[in-house]
Amino acid sequence: MSNLRCLVVGASIAGPATAYWLAKTGAKVTVIERFPQLRTNGQNVDIRTTGVSVMRMIPGMEEAVRANLQPMHGFSLVRDDGYSYGTMKPSGDPNRQSLISEYEILRGDLSRILYDMTKDHKSINYIFGEQVASIRQPEISDGPVRVEFMNGTPSAEYDLVVACDGATSRTRAIGLGCGKRDYVHSMNAWATFFSVKEDLLGGSSIGHAYSSVNGRVTGVGPSQSGGNLITMMGVSPNDAENGPMTQFREANKLGTDALKTFVAQQFQGAGWRCDEIVQSMMKAEDFYGSEWVQVKPPTLSKGRFVMVGDAGYAPGPTGTGTSLALTGAYLLAGEVGKHGGDLTAALRGYEGQIRPLIETMQKVPPLFPGMFAPQTAWGIWVRNTIFGFVCWSRLPSLLNVLFGAASTSSDEYKLPEYRWVN
Repeated sequence: MSNLRCLVVGASIAGPATAYWLAKTGAKVTVIERFPQLRTNGQNVDIRTTGVSVMRMIPGMEEAVRANLQPMHGFSLVRDDGYSYGTMKPSGDPNRQSLISEYEILRGDLSRILYDMTKDHKSINYIFGEQVASIRQPEISDGPVRVEFMNGTPSAEYDLVVACDGATSRTRAIGLGCGKRDYVHSMNAWATFFSVKEDLLGGSSIGHAYSSVNGRVTGVGPSQSGGNLITMMGVSPNDAENGPMTQFREANKLGTDALKTFVAQQFQGAGWRCDEIVQSMMKAEDFYGSEWVQVKPPTLSKGRFVMVGDAGYAPGPTGTGTSLALTGAYLLAGEVGKHGGDLTAALRGYEGQIRPLIETMQKVPPLFPGMFAPQTAWGIWVRNTIFGFVCWSRLPSLLNVLFGAASTSSDEYKLPEYRWVN
């Protein structure tokens, strides 16, 4: 296995995690990232279920994650005047979590932790500012693929190419020979993220979430650097032609300024502190947005090409994307090591192991989007009242109904154990 050459595309969570585990099989790994440096911004992400199990298998990772956890110790749903209907707090059990994770961390911080754990490994090499231009599959079934690059890296042969570059993966389109949005299923929802210097929470570690009619949601959370982290999102379950979802896509294509203008138009006059937040948003330098999607290709591999994380199975609004990425990295490398030089068998084994998890973790909770982002004032009141009861009761069965796989115990998933060379 020491001669296996692997190319991993993407350096955000799934990429470094995949590189870490592949290197433990004895493989030589090259990681490319299209941005000129590691991206350290991004929204909060959660580590749950099997992700917790995989994290604990990497020496020092849990300690590093705990040292970088977000300082949010719960969140409240508030009405227009700031009155709280209830506060959801962590369960206190990392093996069975509530909507608030025991391991809530910024995406950029988690990427940095995994990058720092792998950047100096003798078998892992990072190249930034590079993208795949083409992948040519071998003429014989057990031969390597030839990869050409866009920005000057010489073409090279690899035994395995792994796409870890997100739900809008260009590499998926190249590797599967499909369109960029093929197998991408919109959830008719979008979200934007940014930080503000003002502390809208008055020093509290309890975040606030506010719903406006027409599926608009504003979230405010504490930040390690002071000020607040903001999420503004919209859900349009029956989006009409040229409705908010279409407008979001068009604005997103035009760039940051156009997207800020779109969000401002959506939230101006929406109530609570939305006008104040919109004004601060216009000055935010870390603003970005994305559409909520699920990725569902019929297969996760083609020849010597395979996908890990959101590139192959973005779960949308279920809150399990990070855990699936960590788990997919572990299972892919484990099957590669298990089957030695037989990559066909390894990829078949990977798909067989990860598919049941994908099917479970892509299941959208039955009350989404109605409970998450009600469209009417009556719906908002009903949701907030139910939320208040759930916070009071703390019944696990209710958490499972509301949050689906995100609240499932990690003990319910048994990952296979593998032998590692390194």
